[in-house]
Amino acid sequence: MEIDFEKSGGLVPAIVQDAKTKNVLMLGYMNKEAYDKTLLTKKVTFWSRSRECLWTKGETSGNFLNLVSIASDCDHDTLLVKALPDGPTCHKGTDTCWGEDNDNNPLLFLTELQDFIEKRHEEMPEGSYTTSLFKDGINRIAQKVGEEALETVIEATNGGKDKLIYEASDLIYHLIVLMTSKGLRIEDIAAELQKRHDPNWDKNRREAKAKHQME
Repeated sequence: MEIDFEKSGGLVPAIVQDAKTKNVLMLGYMNKEAYDKTLLTKKVTFWSRSRECLWTKGETSGNFLNLVSIASDCDHDTLLVKALPDGPTCHKGTDTCWGEDNDNNPLLFLTELQDFIEKRHEEMPEGSYTTSLFKDGINRIAQKVGEEALETVIEATNGGKDKLIYEASDLIYHLIVLMTSKGLRIEDIAAELQKRHDPNWDKNRREAKAKHQME
C-alpha cells in the first residue's frame, strides 16, 4: 500500500473507525514507524506530536484499539484505520473523541448475515442447516419462506411480542437465503424500498406503465 509520509513532514492523519459499528472514534497521526508497529502488533499505534514519541492507544488505560484493516485514500496521504475498541476511546472516558456513544446499529448485522449466508452458498460445508436449504433447492427454500411468513402472521395476531420477534427473525433469515439462491442480496430490497420512499415514485411508475401500454 502506497503512503506518502513525506507530504506533511513525515506524518499522515489516521482516522479510526469502529469496524463493527462504523462510527468514527478518533483522529491521530502516524509516521512510518507507528504504521509498521501497528501492523506488527495489531494494536493501533500513533506518533504523539506533543511528546514526540510513539504511543500505542491503550498502553496505560488498557483501552486498546485492535486493528482490523488500514486503507490509504486516493492521494495516499490519509489513512482509514478500522479497529475494534476494548473500551472508551477518548482519554476523557467517552466512547469517541467527540463525546458520542459508540452504539451498534443492529440493522448493520443484516449485511453481516448476508455475507455469512453467501459464504455458506459458496463453500457448502457439511452439517450446516443453511447448506441443507441450498441443497434442497429453490422450491423448498420458497416453501420455508411461506411457512415462516404464516407463523409470523399467527404470532402477530394471537401471540406475544417475543414470539413475534422470534418468528419474524426466522422469516428474514429464510428470505435472505432465498435472495442469495437467486443471486440477490438483502440490500437489493433496501434499495427498492428507498426508491419507493421517493414522493414521485408512484407517479413515475404510473406514467411508465401508461407509456408502455400505449406502445
